[in-house]
Amino acid sequence: MSLSRRRFLVASAAALGAGLLTPWKLNPSHLPNGLSAQRALLAGGATCSPQASLIDYNRAAAAALGTNLLDPATQPKFAMQAPNALDPGFKIDLDGPRRRRRTSIAVYQTQQQLGLVGANGAPLTTTVWGYGNDARTASWPGRTIEIDRGVQLRVRWENELKDAQGGMLPHLLPVDNSFHWAYSLPGYEQFSIAADGVPIVPHVHGAHVDWQSDGNPEYFFSPDWKVRGPRWLQRIYRYDNDQPAGTLWYHDHCLGITRLNVYAGLAGFYILRDEYDTGKRSNPLRLPAFPYELAYAIQDRMFSDTGALFYPAFPGDPAWAEFITDMGLADGAVPQPSGLAEFFGDHMVVNGVIWPKTSVEPRHYRMRLLNGCDSRFLNVHFRAVADGVNTNATDLSAAGAPLPFYVIGSDQGLAAAATVTDALLIAPGERYDIVVDFSQVPMGTRVIMTNSGGDAPFGGFPLDADSFYPDRQTDRIMAFDVTERLNRRIPDRFDPGKIACFEGNTNPVTNVRKVALFEGADEYGRLQPMLGVAGPVIDAAGEAADGSIPWHAATTENPDLNATEIWEIYNTTGDAHPVHLHLVHFEILEREGFTADLIDQPVVQHHGATASGFRIENIALAGNAVPAAGSEKAPKDMVTAYPGEVTRIKVTFDKPGRYVWHCHILSHEDHDMMRVLHVGPGAEPGAVAAAAVDPMDDVFDMIEEEIFLPFVGR
Repeated sequence: MSLSRRRFLVASAAALGAGLLTPWKLNPSHLPNGLSAQRALLAGGATCSPQASLIDYNRAAAAALGTNLLDPATQPKFAMQAPNALDPGFKIDLDGPRRRRRTSIAVYQTQQQLGLVGANGAPLTTTVWGYGNDARTASWPGRTIEIDRGVQLRVRWENELKDAQGGMLPHLLPVDNSFHWAYSLPGYEQFSIAADGVPIVPHVHGAHVDWQSDGNPEYFFSPDWKVRGPRWLQRIYRYDNDQPAGTLWYHDHCLGITRLNVYAGLAGFYILRDEYDTGKRSNPLRLPAFPYELAYAIQDRMFSDTGALFYPAFPGDPAWAEFITDMGLADGAVPQPSGLAEFFGDHMVVNGVIWPKTSVEPRHYRMRLLNGCDSRFLNVHFRAVADGVNTNATDLSAAGAPLPFYVIGSDQGLAAAATVTDALLIAPGERYDIVVDFSQVPMGTRVIMTNSGGDAPFGGFPLDADSFYPDRQTDRIMAFDVTERLNRRIPDRFDPGKIACFEGNTNPVTNVRKVALFEGADEYGRLQPMLGVAGPVIDAAGEAADGSIPWHAATTENPDLNATEIWEIYNTTGDAHPVHLHLVHFEILEREGFTADLIDQPVVQHHGATASGFRIENIALAGNAVPAAGSEKAPKDMVTAYPGEVTRIKVTFDKPGRYVWHCHILSHEDHDMMRVLHVGPGAEPGAVAAAAVDPMDDVFDMIEEEIFLPFVGR
């Protein structure tokens, strides 16, 4: 009987608990992945078969519990138009003076048609949560915020997750109360979603922002600000937008339920413009501009046969077995509902529409792509089906070889140079800026954006056949139908030679910091990934720290203000992890293999229970360092750390205060793979108790709102 990767990790933890040492050995290989080879590095030391697909489970099990799921094979493909997130009608309304803009954005529960159909072919409606200026404009994804560099934006964020009578709405998805989450914090145990509402906190991912407006997971607030997190400060956030043009996004970041709030729909684009990337046709970089500039948030979901969002959390649910039963844990041994180590949906959704389409002219189009999935790494291609529009091609059987396209930027801005590829790996939370030339194919061609990434945790290329769902529909994302006649009044001016924007970080290095990624087990035996350090350090409490460290423990990442550091990120796990640092952008330098002894050590959870973690000793570098890929040579706030590798980034910390860094696999982040990043003095020695709400806070808020709200039309 072969072991899945998950079961191997649990077996390894048991062996380590018996006092054994496991050295991780690098097993490098390369797979040509597009015109530039992408790395294929896997951690060695295990002789086990790759993990089976997480969505390859019998839906009859879910049906036995009264939950019937939609079969993605029966759902329409390329039938419904997806909104372009850069369409002027899909943007948040901003008010106020030209250099100091204001708006009010709230979270609402709403109904949306995603393109799903029932067994009788009738359209289904899905209840989602969305951001909007008001209930009428709330949508999944949220309307796009677009603003120029140097223009300050003040946003009043509101939580309107209430019913018509003002009562608290339940969560759309099952909440695991055993996780370290908002209402499990000291002083918050008496609160509940039923009585006090769903807590939220907005975070603009990629924003160079003061810590008070960063959206720290402990800044959460419930409807009407009835419950406020221990770090809660203010109702109005200020974004100075003092950074170059880039593709940012905003999403919920509430402690322990980020994965659920984002799954419910709380995400949207935040686009920064500057004097070079103006968004206008006359821009000096000759970039395609609207309507030839597109922005798409790609996500994966499961749905019940009523059209409701579905998230596995109970015995019999799809994916339950892989992470509970197959890990040697009895159903009754874990909380119900239970969070999962990862989630992989069986429907692909783009800007709130399943497998959408759009019509294009035979010319260059700029696309900003966001991987908004919980855990899924996307490997994106564009494949043409000749005469595919007339034949309504919906599968890949007649699709040709991948078309080349340009990568011109990523995350927080444009690249050092345009690179050509025919495949692009995009990690969860990552953004890429690309240009596709649809004049490469004849009129009437359907160009399908495809995904060769697997339906399982990603550890590098090549992928094994067991990583793919049989008869999977997640290998296609959306279609571009080349049917529009070329508008010759708007010249196609794209010139890849104009992309020469990112110059790297030239500041002198003041410190090298060694951090690490671990996967242990929580007190129930469930997989629990954590961040930590790769060697002994002294934390903010003056105590020694090493190895796996949970969220609530004393701060260990405390760079000086204006310090420039090289972070060495040692990945001891079997997964690739997309690592995100708040506040900053950084330069990806290189990756290098390593070996080390992985040694078991206990970890104290937020509520005092004991979990299993690790530390590493006897680190030895192995092989040659490989520089960042051309597509990664851009101002990044995300980096993929591969198994068995140390990944090096160079970063400058130029604002003081309390921020965070974490894995952007949302299921990992919610189960404690997140740590405080405190810049400058004032790092606290550990968790804080609930802060009492000063009644004067509401008085000051009312005064501010009397000034603020008239400018936003509320």
